[in-house]
Amino acid sequence: MIELVVFLGNPGREYSHNRHNAGFLLAEKLPFFKDLSWQKKFKSYYAVMDRNRLTEYLPAASAAGTTAAAASTDAAGTGTDAASAAGTGAVAVLAAASVAAAPGSAIEGRLHFIKPETFMNKSGESAAAAASFFKIKPASILVIHDELELPLGTVSLKFGGGLGGHNGLRSMKASFGSADFWRIRIGIGRPDSRLPGEGGPPGSGEGIVDWVLSDFDIAEKDSLDRVLKTGAELLFLTFVNDPERLLKEWAKKKIPEPLSESG
Repeated sequence: MIELVVFLGNPGREYSHNRHNAGFLLAEKLPFFKDLSWQKKFKSYYAVMDRNRLTEYLPAASAAGTTAAAASTDAAGTGTDAASAAGTGAVAVLAAASVAAAPGSAIEGRLHFIKPETFMNKSGESAAAAASFFKIKPASILVIHDELELPLGTVSLKFGGGLGGHNGLRSMKASFGSADFWRIRIGIGRPDSRLPGEGGPPGSGEGIVDWVLSDFDIAEKDSLDRVLKTGAELLFLTFVNDPERLLKEWAKKKIPEPLSESG
């Protein structure tokens, strides 16, 4: 069960819309984000919420939609096949159905959230301080971060594995002595993956550091907004489900473009 969520990013207004701050940006899409009381603690901004309050923030869905999602839910209350068939809008419905179907223990206890203020390469210090204080094991921690190896518009749930050169993940592993924690990865792509006319031709020489510390383009806004909203809904699902049961569906999920009104 997820107990601690670590949103990765760099503090400061100048970094607030950087690609490297995808974790911070996703936090703002949580339905209860504005109701959290953030305080400075553990070298971070820290907030806590009673898990049973999740029922107050069920995504809006029609009664018929919720019933259909619940009918498609498996024994653990996930129902991800229905979400895949219906598109990302169904994730909100399934989040509501999951809360309704989850056993009481799934919505008991507390959820802890941190946004490290140590800068990316020392973010593990904040996470380790919070985890040590609340006696939370790495396997109950979920880290949300940007991912170079996934294109923009892709969200991925993963447990353990490589660090991909990500300084935030390196710091997490160094602080915990293990990389066996959960991750939600938000694709930002590599600079040489961009097409001509999208801010720079392939092979333009834009460095990785410059890339991750650059802001998302206006042209990327719609795709970014969709993936952040879906990522927040996935995060909600991990609060009321065993994340293991979400892995197959969410290993690498491309968020579809909306249908053209003229089409």
